Amino acid sequence: MAVEPGGELNVERAMRADARLDGHIVQGHVDGVGTVREVRADGDDRMVRIDCARELAVQLVPKGSIAVEGVSLTAVAPDELGFWVALIPHTRAVTTLGALEPGQPVNLELDVLGKYVFRYLAQRDRPANS
Repeated sequence: MAVEPGGELNVERAMRADARLDGHIVQGHVDGVGTVREVRADGDDRMVRIDCARELAVQLVPKGSIAVEGVSLTAVAPDELGFWVALIPHTRAVTTLGALEPGQPVNLELDVLGKYVFRYLAQRDRPANS
């Protein structure tokens, strides 16, 4: 979603090319927009259910990566309608995700490696004449 002048957004420094690869590769692209359906407490954490288009949801895997508003998170229990993410206290404190509320739209970025695999498999299964 667009950020108004003076609004907050999540920005992380790029990983150095000579650094150890650890975690999710976030490119800063928006693959689609989801909608926060539910936010509930789970001890000190907050569980957030995000609904999204089926064409995005089918590319998610349990414990796979998803960026929500530019923040790399782990998709929990994805299904054809969306997924859950767990927000630990630190994530809520240092990102805009602590203020998520039901009905709020959020930008989503799928894992780039997963997108390549998904596309490859889709093309491989396509008839040769299409």
